[in-house]
Amino acid sequence: MRAITVRMFMTMDGVVQGLGRPDEDTRGGFTHGGWGPRYNDEVMGQELAKGMAAPGDMLFGRRTWEDFLASWGRSTDGNPFTAHMSAATKYVVSRSLEDAEAWENSVLLRGDAVETVAELKARPGKDLSINGSPSLVRSLHAAGLIDHYTLLIHPLTLGTGTRLFEGPAPLTEFELTGSVTTPKGVIIAHYTRR
Repeated sequence: MRAITVRMFMTMDGVVQGLGRPDEDTRGGFTHGGWGPRYNDEVMGQELAKGMAAPGDMLFGRRTWEDFLASWGRSTDGNPFTAHMSAATKYVVSRSLEDAEAWENSVLLRGDAVETVAELKARPGKDLSINGSPSLVRSLHAAGLIDHYTLLIHPLTLGTGTRLFEGPAPLTEFELTGSVTTPKGVIIAHYTRR
């Protein structure tokens, strides 16, 4: 059975919306987009590269896949993250997307997210990672399908925006399996479901 690891950039108050750019995700009138890049540093880059070292497939919700496609899918910058994402099989969970042909190695998973991902997880294959896609993560977490979390907790609060867990989340315990603090104050915490 495949493992599913979530990698999520978040603020101290749990906001996961609009990390990269001011226009990344303005739903709900969110005006704090682009809060994350100023905290990038060499230590964070090294930690993220460790996650790319093991071969694996990626899992996306539609909105995040479309954003990654626009940002990374057409890039030819020689960035190792770009090469990794282009080469990986990218599974896109969506009820509304017509096809996933716009980005090489993308596979559309139609239907109910929990059912389709549970079926995918049960099949032989590479482990799966989710970057972003908080709605998908909440659904899969509630169904007990998430095995590991890597949370990059940034030293700021925004007070508004989409949070990783909105409303009640089911009682779930995790074990801290490692952590690193970057020079810019980001805590990178690795958790495994007990």
